[in-house]
Amino acid sequence: MNLYQLYEDVCVIPDQDLVQENANVDGKSPLGKLARISSEISKELSSTYLLSERVKKAVNENYLYIHDADYYLTGSTTCCQIPLGKLLKNGFHTGHGTIRPPQDIRSAMALASIILQANQNMQHGGQAFPMFDVDLAPYVEKTYTRQIERLKRLPIQLSDEQLKEVAEAETVTATYQACEAFIHNANSMHSRGGGQVPFVSINYGTEVSIWGRVFIRELLRATERGLGNGETPIFPIQIFKVKEGINFNEEDPNVDLFKEACRISGKRLFPNFSFIDAPFNLQYYDETHESEIAYMGCRTRVMGNRHGEETSIGRGNLSFTTLNLVKMALTSSGVADFFEILNRYVDVALEQLIERFDYQCTRKVEEFRFLYTQGVWKGSEQLAPSDEVREVLKQGTLSVGFIGLAEALNVLVGATHAESTEAERLGLEIITHLSERIKQAADRYDLNISLLATPAEGLSGKFVAKDQLEFGMIEGVTNRAFYTNSFHVPVYQPVSIQNKIRIEAPYHALCDAGHITYVEVDGSLAHNAEAVESIVRLMRKHNIGYGSINHPVDRCGSCGQEGLIDTSCPTCGEDENIERIRRITGYLVGTMDRWNTAKREEEKARVKHHARTVNRR
Repeated sequence: MNLYQLYEDVCVIPDQDLVQENANVDGKSPLGKLARISSEISKELSSTYLLSERVKKAVNENYLYIHDADYYLTGSTTCCQIPLGKLLKNGFHTGHGTIRPPQDIRSAMALASIILQANQNMQHGGQAFPMFDVDLAPYVEKTYTRQIERLKRLPIQLSDEQLKEVAEAETVTATYQACEAFIHNANSMHSRGGGQVPFVSINYGTEVSIWGRVFIRELLRATERGLGNGETPIFPIQIFKVKEGINFNEEDPNVDLFKEACRISGKRLFPNFSFIDAPFNLQYYDETHESEIAYMGCRTRVMGNRHGEETSIGRGNLSFTTLNLVKMALTSSGVADFFEILNRYVDVALEQLIERFDYQCTRKVEEFRFLYTQGVWKGSEQLAPSDEVREVLKQGTLSVGFIGLAEALNVLVGATHAESTEAERLGLEIITHLSERIKQAADRYDLNISLLATPAEGLSGKFVAKDQLEFGMIEGVTNRAFYTNSFHVPVYQPVSIQNKIRIEAPYHALCDAGHITYVEVDGSLAHNAEAVESIVRLMRKHNIGYGSINHPVDRCGSCGQEGLIDTSCPTCGEDENIERIRRITGYLVGTMDRWNTAKREEEKARVKHHARTVNRR
């Protein structure tokens, strides 16, 4: 490593693609620069001392990418679906004293923020709550009970009906304020030494009790209100869980909240939508909230478990590694040879994941106190501080991911899966083969090894940049600043919403570690809730597991004008202070000065669909 070059690229003349690898970190801030320098050095140390020669060769030759390699040395894991209800009920310890159980919704939501921030320092990925509405509904009820008790102590006499009416109104107000504060906290609190806003995801939508419904409604209302000046919140990533019999059909108890979620998604891009009834999610469902699917905002999914209960709660991904399908296609002599090369690098990826898992398992509970001593990770509270963590880590997942299916198909058969039936068939054959190889590995190692539709947009740019140096500019393959993410239809190809969903849907069942399908529409949907609902219902029809809808969310920082803003604000003429919120993978990112080249080029290339063309039948 050339340390002086690193210093120049970070501190003297910042390399945008290096310092802004992550759009949700201010890479130009002091802590952002420090984090980037330490990140690059840490990756070098990991490569030197922890990777086998075969793995290093595959990485150096651009066939393989190890995610979060800068955290490799620490032995940390990626993410966790946090058992919020348990932590709130029992109280918890952050290292500086015990936190008592909350007694109302405002304190419960404040503690939820503290839990997310505390655990973000334990892991290198995101943090999520798998059943946010279920876990917090009891604290809305506690708030109502306290209001009743308070009102009874007042010197004025109220009838029972008046008492209930006033208490309900005060409870709704308190719940709204708690939700608003949580959203503000999610966009302002920092973790990891102050360098990063925690990647926060929340899953909700299926709690049908009166207090659960109040909570969901006020959370949606606070989301629509936005931040202090009406800005669209980047966090939390909100995922509305769709389930027939609960919120999907006209007679369902929460269908009004589903429709409201669609309306607000049209304004704020959140919530996204997950589908419990998709067969690969429904197989785990037993009519309890714990059995409902929960996703990380980026798309990560954890359900199957060879070593314990098959739910997402208290579990997460341990690490993941991504295959460059395009490089494999470019170095193959045809389809048969491609599969041989693919098999070779699947073996290398598995070797690396197991190496990393074995290293993670040598870490001690005391190194990750909040994650393990407070029972955030399933079963970890049974361990002593000096214990190694192998027995509880076995419940997490190891994932092999992939990028560039579309470009690989272009190399192999001269078309993407959106352009020909031959390519569509081959695309499914490739990912089905990958899925089968991963299942065989899970049996062989007796671990939760799964296949991931990789969410990393930045990696799409890294892979292609190296391949351009080796192969030059190849039309439809390496001639852009990015490869197409995972199994997606290329953003630049003019395919209808219906066809995009139809083509991508089968891959959701194959990618059990996580998946997402999103569609891009041609304008603001703030006043077109019907279009959002139509698209969501179309996703459900095709058995999408997790989906979202992209549309431009622009806001003038000078006058507050919202909607699609081209080059300058149509109201005040401002042409610089324009906030542009866009979705990158499952997350949203804001100001474009924090975007790397691949993200900018990918967003610019997106074909916009007409929302009015969706056929709900």
